[in-house]
Amino acid sequence: MPVSTPASKPKVKPEYFQESIGSIPGTLTIDPDSAPPEIVLLDYSEGQCERRLDIKPIDIQPYLDHDSVTWIDLKGFGHEETIRQIGDVFQLHPLFLEDIVNVPQRPKVEDGENQLLLIACMVGLVPDGEQLDVVDTTPTFMTEQVSFVLGAQYVLTVQEEPDYDCFDVVRDRLRSGRGTIRRRGADYLMYALLDSIIDGFFPVLEAYGEALELLEDEVVANPTVHTLEKIHRMKRDLIRLRRAIWPQRDAINSLIRDGNPLIGDEIRIHLRDCYDHTVQVMDMVETYREVASSLMDVYLSSVSNRMNEIMKFLTVISSIFIPLTFIAGIYGMNFSTEKSRLNMPELNHPYGYVICLGVMGCIAIGMVTFFWKKGWFENYAMQPRRSVQGRSGRR
Repeated sequence: MPVSTPASKPKVKPEYFQESIGSIPGTLTIDPDSAPPEIVLLDYSEGQCERRLDIKPIDIQPYLDHDSVTWIDLKGFGHEETIRQIGDVFQLHPLFLEDIVNVPQRPKVEDGENQLLLIACMVGLVPDGEQLDVVDTTPTFMTEQVSFVLGAQYVLTVQEEPDYDCFDVVRDRLRSGRGTIRRRGADYLMYALLDSIIDGFFPVLEAYGEALELLEDEVVANPTVHTLEKIHRMKRDLIRLRRAIWPQRDAINSLIRDGNPLIGDEIRIHLRDCYDHTVQVMDMVETYREVASSLMDVYLSSVSNRMNEIMKFLTVISSIFIPLTFIAGIYGMNFSTEKSRLNMPELNHPYGYVICLGVMGCIAIGMVTFFWKKGWFENYAMQPRRSVQGRSGRR
C-alpha cells in the first residue's frame, strides 16, 4: 500500500502514464510494480460458510450458479492474464476492467448490465516500525484503491495490495455467523465492506487529532525548523484525506439516490448511515485543516516572541554597560594633575581604582534591580502551561 510520506517513491511512474497516453479505451495498463494476484473466495448462506484460498479464476464459475452469496476478494493485479480471466468469468465490460486496474481512480459509481461498479478509497495508519522517518512522531497513513463489482448473488472486490485491508471484522462475522449478514444478500455484503472502509478513516483522524494537540504545544513552547516541516506535512496529509473522502461521499449518495435494482430499499437505509459517517469524517478533516493552518500563524508568532525576548535581553545588557563604558571612557582620557588640581585629582588617590570599580558595580547592581522590579527579565514564552495529559483527559 502506498505510503504518504515525502520520501516515498511516486505512486505512478512517468513511463506508466506515457504507456497509457493515446491507448484504445478499455486497454489494461498495469503498473509493473503491482503485487501478484491472490484470490480468496467466501461462499455463504444462512447455515454454512465456505472459504477457499488462492484459487484460480476458472474455479469461481460454479459458485456463481448457486443460490448462496459469494464474495471473491482479489488482492493485487500484477498479472494481466489473471485480470482478463476474471473479466471473462464475471463478464465485465472492458471499461470496468480499465477503471479497476488503472489506478488511481476517483471514487465513483458506474452502472452496467446486471452489474454495478463502485470504486472506493481505503486508508490506514502505517505501523510505527514501518515509518520512513523514525524520528518524526507525526502519524503516517496509507491509501489503497478498492473496487467493488456487485451482482445479483456475488460481490467482487479488487485491492491494490494483499498486505492490508479493513475487512477482517466482516470476515469474522461471516465465519462465526454473528449478526444477520448470512441471512442478507450481496447488496448487504457490499454495504458492510463499504462501511468498514468509512470506519477506517476514524482511527486515522484520531491519530492526527492527537498529533495536532502535541504539535500545538510544541509550536508555543519550543518552535523549531523541524516544527515548521511537520506543520506543512500535516496540512498536506489532511488535503490528501479530504481528496479521498470527498468524492466517496458523492459515490455513496449516488447509490442511495439512483435506485439501482441490485440494491434493496432496506440497504439504502443502511447506506444513509454510511453517508452520515462520511459527512462526519469530512467535518473532522475540515476542522483539522483549519487548526493546522492556524498553527502556522502561531508558529510565526512564537518565533517573533522568541526574537523579542532575545532582543530584550541584549538591550538590557547593553543598557547596563552604557554608564559603565561612560565612566571607563572618562578615566581613560589620561588628564594630568600636574597642570591643574581640577584635572581628575582621583588619579592620585591611593584608593582611586577601588573606588571607581565600586561605583561602577553599584551602578550595575542598581540598574539590574530597577529592571527586575519593572519586570523586564520575565520570559513570557517560558510561563508554565497545562500538560498535554491534562488536556487529553478532559476531551
